[in-house]
Amino acid sequence: MDELSTDLERVQYLQNLLIAHATGSRSDDGDYQTVRRALLDNREVAEQLPGFVRTCRDLAQFWGFIKYEKGSYAERRELIWSSFAPLLDRLEGKASRPSDGPISEGLKNFDADGVHAVWAKALERRESDPEGAITSARTLLETVCKHVLDEAGVAYEKGRADLPDLYRLVAKELNLAPDQHTEDVFKQILGGVTSVVHGLGAMRNRLGDAHGKGKKPVRPAPRHAQLAVNLAGTVALFVIETWLAKPEAGNP
Repeated sequence: MDELSTDLERVQYLQNLLIAHATGSRSDDGDYQTVRRALLDNREVAEQLPGFVRTCRDLAQFWGFIKYEKGSYAERRELIWSSFAPLLDRLEGKASRPSDGPISEGLKNFDADGVHAVWAKALERRESDPEGAITSARTLLETVCKHVLDEAGVAYEKGRADLPDLYRLVAKELNLAPDQHTEDVFKQILGGVTSVVHGLGAMRNRLGDAHGKGKKPVRPAPRHAQLAVNLAGTVALFVIETWLAKPEAGNP
């Protein structure tokens, strides 16, 4: 157990342990509980662990699940492999993008429990749940805007203000509104950011999972979710860095 020094090694070990237990071999329950606990302590990993790992506290509970879920050894292996695949892909870097790292670091430093948690959820859903990822992308921007407005002491209608309204207040507070600048290049760039915010709000209403669908719903592809999440992360980090650069935010 001491040789498992990374989350990737722990997840791979746990997957192999469960496959062995599900296919007739006796596995060590103490090892299962120790590795499971270590992974659950990492929120980003815990959110993408298979549901049966999160709910089965020991191997007896896991056996009670797997013996009725799938009858053959081959079916059990396939279930476990497919359930662990998204998390292993992420830990191996297969599902990451070049922009993920810098944005993740900036959001984590700003607010690991609130803002970064929403960002992590958006990243996890890009491939497997595009609709959920788009909703999380919009939630990320709402969370950042409200966080900045709360810290700045700017009032807004809690529970009623939508994303464009929240961003309008933030832009005014941080001098990011296009009409606060005279240089055309800044007006264009900041106008583009405003358009992105409005577009993400509309995209979520049209393609996200926050509203009911009609008879022939439009379903987003992973590439749409990737676009929404990347745009939301970039704008969120820009707002945060602008806020942190203000002297009033407690910075020199």
